[in-house]
Amino acid sequence: MALKLTHLVAPASFLATFLVLHVVPMVVCLENSTSLDSPELDAWIAQNMKEYEEASRRTVYDNSLLMALSSVKQQIISVRKDGRGNFKTVTDAVKSIPSGNTERVIIRIGGGEYREKVTIDRSRPLVTLYGEPSDMPVIMYAGTAKKYGTWNSATVAVESAYFMAVNIVFVNSAPRPDPKKSDEQAVALRISGDKAAFHNCKFIGFQDTLCDDAGRHLFRNCYIEGTVDFIFGNGKSVYLNTAIKSVAKSLGVITAQGGGEINSGFIFIHCNITGSGDIYLGRALKETSRVVFAYTYMGPLINKIGWMRRSMQEVWSLQNMYYGEYKCKGPGSSSTGRKYSKILSDAEVKPFLSTTFIQGNEWLLPVPKL
Repeated sequence: MALKLTHLVAPASFLATFLVLHVVPMVVCLENSTSLDSPELDAWIAQNMKEYEEASRRTVYDNSLLMALSSVKQQIISVRKDGRGNFKTVTDAVKSIPSGNTERVIIRIGGGEYREKVTIDRSRPLVTLYGEPSDMPVIMYAGTAKKYGTWNSATVAVESAYFMAVNIVFVNSAPRPDPKKSDEQAVALRISGDKAAFHNCKFIGFQDTLCDDAGRHLFRNCYIEGTVDFIFGNGKSVYLNTAIKSVAKSLGVITAQGGGEINSGFIFIHCNITGSGDIYLGRALKETSRVVFAYTYMGPLINKIGWMRRSMQEVWSLQNMYYGEYKCKGPGSSSTGRKYSKILSDAEVKPFLSTTFIQGNEWLLPVPKL
């Protein structure tokens, strides 16, 4: 049966209100506000608003999401290690969700460590993993490429659409890789589903910590830790106000973006890069790699060259990659010595400084209030 007009108007209006009230002004309250001057903040907000308004006038809202929002139902199931919830494991909670569900299902997870390997398959969309910020649950496993292959080594793998995670710690507890071996990559989270959002989450590992595999994603107020290629994949994602920490002992690389999808890329806005090692901002994973850092603090660990090619033989990693920087700060942000990136102009950076880069005005929703 077709939805009534009121059902269509209300969610669309709600999405618009959310983006204006929750995504844009949020930047004003960032902890690291000293790294961004007030005039720059004002310009960022004004531009983001303009981009949103322009996109809104030509957007057809996501029908599947509108259908889910039109339902008054919101299923909440609980996971607690002490047995006082509906389930003791996250895996069992996920398996309880019927295939092809059309309503948001919130899995509320109590504090503590959950040592399990979790997969949310393609048939289960609209799943939210929700923890408390004061006692964030830790989902932990020690899968490695040697046993599973890199892609399948993830502690948590999400393959469905409209996923959300709030206050969750994703950890791959495999030991630090031996640099002499090539099969010890260990993924903490793989996100392969479209239209996913992560709020106040942590991703902890060493090599290949976060597999931003495919689809459009928002990472907001998150923390990502690793050594080599620890944010990698073919996704099209915005990382907003996210702390990036290298724990490399020597050579390290933050991003390895693939660009497998047309116009994909990783956009880092007002992030904070700290840690140890001789760190490069990125290297090409495939032929059309694209990464942009804007308004980001870069500590002294960043190598002056900034970016690297994968090998001298891979000429495509120079011809087709797009690496940009815009109004970044800190000792590692100096443009002197940069070889493979471009300091972007106001006009060049414009397409990247908005959540409309991931069509967020169509599908971004606020964090549920439980």
